[in-house]
Amino acid sequence: MKRIILLLISVIALGCTGKAQETNNKVYPISKTNAEWKKALTSKQFYILRQAGTERPFSSPLNKVYAEGAFHCAGCNSALYESDHKFDSGTGWPSFDRAVEGNVEKDVDYNLGYARTELVCATCGGHLGHVFNDGPRETTGMRHCINGDALIFIPKK
Repeated sequence: MKRIILLLISVIALGCTGKAQETNNKVYPISKTNAEWKKALTSKQFYILRQAGTERPFSSPLNKVYAEGAFHCAGCNSALYESDHKFDSGTGWPSFDRAVEGNVEKDVDYNLGYARTELVCATCGGHLGHVFNDGPRETTGMRHCINGDALIFIPKK
């Protein structure tokens, strides 16, 4: 009886592991090797976009950019955020209350030992930052806390 129970637990565990690996290996429309990403990005961009790093607060020049335009992914140039949805959260990172629809995906990040909602570029899978529910109540109530080095600003012409 003990062997049957042990066998069932093993089968269930293997099934769960296989499913988790499938969801973590999503193929994005723009896919490159690490060597190709390293060649295309600065070291800070690579650290943030490809290794899920975080820049120091108040270190990004984009934190205080409120000009009319759009913030694009530094990895693939996909439009991610409109300047109309940017606000000063006081946290030291560029903050937005919403993304361009369909261009940013949510994932779960356990890097700090607890679940956080991670934001990634829907085109290349680059790590952007995290989303929190302490944004402006008069709009969405959400705060997309984004690493400035994950973005490039394109002014409106």
